[in-house]
Amino acid sequence: MISGLEHTALSVSDLRRSIAFYRDVMGLELVRIIECPPEMRLGDVAGMPGCTARIAHLRSGSNMLELFEYQDPRGGEIPEGQKQADLGLIHLGFTSTDVRADYAKLKELGIKVFSEPIEFRPGVWIFYFFGPDGEVCELRQT
Repeated sequence: MISGLEHTALSVSDLRRSIAFYRDVMGLELVRIIECPPEMRLGDVAGMPGCTARIAHLRSGSNMLELFEYQDPRGGEIPEGQKQADLGLIHLGFTSTDVRADYAKLKELGIKVFSEPIEFRPGVWIFYFFGPDGEVCELRQT
């Protein structure tokens, strides 16, 4: 029986850069890095026989973010013009205890944001911003 959501995975172009962002900027804890040569059979699981990748697991409380940097085959970029209404994974959501301070910190680091924090519903403040590969992230304070 299915018992819950365990992790979210994200394909990235530069594992080191994405680890630095999600660890140093977003506060996740790096748990491990796994090298996946063809004999590990990741390709059989992912439908890409013989593929190779490096994987990083980053933890936030009971949640895990799994970053994949595929070496063979290399992944394509997020399509230009992709919008939140498009099907599939549309953003990664993070929590904040002070969304305005975190907004200022991200802006200071040169991270592109969609808008200033907005009160989405009473007492819930959110804003969206871009991660290292153009993936959309949300920061929310309740």
